[in-house]
Amino acid sequence: MVTAKEAARQLIDHLPEQATWDQIIYELYVKQKIEAGLADVHSGRTISHEEIKAELLCGHEG
Repeated sequence: MVTAKEAARQLIDHLPEQATWDQIIYELYVKQKIEAGLADVHSGRTISHEEIKAELLCGHEG
């Protein structure tokens, strides 16, 4: 399993030499969000399309 530090190195190595700090930070942010989403999927922490559609159409009962 690749560590977060190694994944960050790999990501940065694939960016152009002229990459700005903002571009680097953005790419790291996107990677982290994708990894978090995949972890949610693997853990079963998801909501089906039908469930979210019903919630949006009927309002949230909370």
